[in-house]
Amino acid sequence: MVRLLASFFGSGLLIRRWRGSDAGSGTVGAVAAGALAYWVGSSVGWPWVLAGAAVLAALGSLVTDRLGLGDAGWIVIDEAAGAFICLIGIVELPAALVALAVFRLADIFKGLAPGVRAAETLPGGVGIMADDVVAAAYGLVVGHLVQIAY
Repeated sequence: MVRLLASFFGSGLLIRRWRGSDAGSGTVGAVAAGALAYWVGSSVGWPWVLAGAAVLAALGSLVTDRLGLGDAGWIVIDEAAGAFICLIGIVELPAALVALAVFRLADIFKGLAPGVRAAETLPGGVGIMADDVVAAAYGLVVGHLVQIAY
């Protein structure tokens, strides 16, 4: 069950199965979670996306600590939490796509987004989750600006 949650229901394991490497697993997990978060937000509203983000963030910290593997490539619950966070209140598809893209870019290129690299240095599961939370905040802000302009 822990591995299933850490891989966000197997999405973090797909790339390894196809290519033999975990490179890109975070993006696959974020896209899977982003699709779910967008559907939840469009169907039942942003408070449920917020609730999902909170649950994923809390579970992610616990699960990653329990596994004790650090931020292994197939562990994508942190990216799933980030995808939910950056889509809180986003209902327009173009804004959702931009929010997800900004989140992933801020997470991948940590040095370009202030605070992301520093958050990653926190100990244990909190640090594994924190850099994605900070990166997702960038996506959330930009996504809402796009949604306002749209």
